[in-house]
Amino acid sequence: DALAEAVRAAAEPTALPDRDETALPFLTLDPPGSMDLDQAMHLERDGDGHRIRYAIADVPAFIRLGGDLDRVTRERGQTVYCPDLRVPLHPEVLSEGAGSLLPDAVRPAFVWDLRLDGAGVLVAAEVYRAMVRSVQRLDYDEVQAAIDDGTDDERLLMLREIGERRIAQERARGGASLPMPEQEILERADGGFTLEFRPPVPAEEWHAQISLLTGMAAAAMMI
Repeated sequence: DALAEAVRAAAEPTALPDRDETALPFLTLDPPGSMDLDQAMHLERDGDGHRIRYAIADVPAFIRLGGDLDRVTRERGQTVYCPDLRVPLHPEVLSEGAGSLLPDAVRPAFVWDLRLDGAGVLVAAEVYRAMVRSVQRLDYDEVQAAIDDGTDDERLLMLREIGERRIAQERARGGASLPMPEQEILERADGGFTLEFRPPVPAEEWHAQISLLTGMAAAAMMI
């Protein structure tokens, strides 16, 4: 019943926002091969600071409160990653389809409008629902390679600049980030598995800082 409800919702969503932000060229940044793209960003300069529009996929727009899909989603709580499979929180028809911020697709999102000063301090924040469009899907390794090769892509240069300023702010408030290697379990041809470790690249931390910034803005609003 939950799967059937998801298929119907993907075909005919009933709770889409009226606001249109599709003119902003958002981009996504995720591990290679990701299809469940739940975050996108648009960066621009704002004086000596920056303005960030951070879009979070509005999957709830497709889920009827109290319905079968809502019940099953609450029971699961989160996506579970196993060595040889992934048990998703939401059916793929939504998480990798109608609700995913895939490139060149118009999607509903919660858009956080964040303004930073020249030191990377958050000075203003608001959130609203809107329809958005991502124009490009990037992964961490290609972004890092472009930065290391001296790219002139202003979007990537701003990502680095914002990330480094936020890291400095984190240190100033006594915080710390641990660059722990990611554990990857690879299936071998003989049916066994191999555990490998992938060290993170700086681009991952830059992006993580923007995600953390959004969470901090949300917390301040709720407090």
